[in-house]
Amino acid sequence: MVRRVDRWLQVMPHPAVVIEVAQNHIAGARWDSSGKQLVSAAIEALPPGSLMPSPVDTNITQPEAVRSAFRSVLSRVLDNGAPIALLIPDPVVRLFILPFESLTRRRQDALPLLRWRLKKSVPFDVEETVLSWTRQPDKNGNLEVVTAVARQRIIREYEEIAESTGAQSVVAVSSTLATLPLLEDHGATLLVRICGKTLATVIVRDSKFCVYRATEIPAEAALLDPQAVLEEIFPAIAYYQDTWGAPLDRVRISGFGAREQLFREALAGELKVPADPLADAEGAQHFDTPGRDMIRQGHDALAGWAMNGGS
Repeated sequence: MVRRVDRWLQVMPHPAVVIEVAQNHIAGARWDSSGKQLVSAAIEALPPGSLMPSPVDTNITQPEAVRSAFRSVLSRVLDNGAPIALLIPDPVVRLFILPFESLTRRRQDALPLLRWRLKKSVPFDVEETVLSWTRQPDKNGNLEVVTAVARQRIIREYEEIAESTGAQSVVAVSSTLATLPLLEDHGATLLVRICGKTLATVIVRDSKFCVYRATEIPAEAALLDPQAVLEEIFPAIAYYQDTWGAPLDRVRISGFGAREQLFREALAGELKVPADPLADAEGAQHFDTPGRDMIRQGHDALAGWAMNGGS
C-alpha cells in the first residue's frame, strides 16, 4: 500500500523480528523475507503493575519481571542474534499533526523548529526528546507535518530491557502507529483499538493521517461499557467531521476480545457505518492464516510492522 505513513516507516530499519512491550504482556513474532508468513510467535503475560505506561514517569516498575518475560519471548522468536524492532505502549509517544507554511528538509534545521512548535504541547522538556516526522498535504494541499515525540529517558527504559537480554533494538515505534498499514488506503477509516487500558482512536483518509488520540480508560475491554468507548471517541470524530466536512466510510476495531461483537454493534448503530474487525481489513489479507489469526487475537501491531517490509 502506498501511503505516507508507510513511507514514514519505510525510512526506518525493518528487522523481521518484532517485539511488542504492552501494559499486560510482551509478544513477539518473526516473519519470513516476504513479510507475509509467520515463522514463529510467542507471548508472555506480565504481572499486574509491573509496567505502567506514561509519557513522563518511570514505566517499568518491576524490571526483573519485565526482563524475564522479554527474555522468554525473545528466546522463541529470535534467530541467530538478528536485530529487532521494539513496539512500545501508545501513551509513551505523543503524535501531533502540525500545519506549516514551509519546513526545511534538512534534519538539523527542522529539528529545532519542531521542538519550538511542540514546546507548550508536551508535558516534558522538549530538549530531552526524540522526534520523528513525515510530511503530508492537508485537504487544501497545504503542508502538514505529522510528528511523533517521546521523552528520551522513557524510551531508554525499554531499550535497556532489550539490551539486558542480549537483544539489539534498532528501532522503536508506538504500537498503534505500527498497526496502521493494515487499514484500507481508500476512503475514511476509523480505527478503535484497545491495548491494556489505552484506547487509541485514529482516522485515516486516503493517503492522509487525519486524527490520532490515545486516552487512558477505566478498565480493560472485558469490563468496559460500550457507551464509555463511544464517549471517548466522539471528540475525535467531531474534530474530523468539522475539519474535513466528510463522513466516515468504515470502522475497524481491535483488542476487544470476546466482547468484540457487542462493541461492533454499538459503533455501527451509533455511527451508521459498517464496523468490522481489523482482521477483515484489506491490509490483513496480506498474511497467511497464522498471521491473520494473530491479528484476531489482538496482536495486530506485530502484523502491521511486517507490512512495512521486514528485512
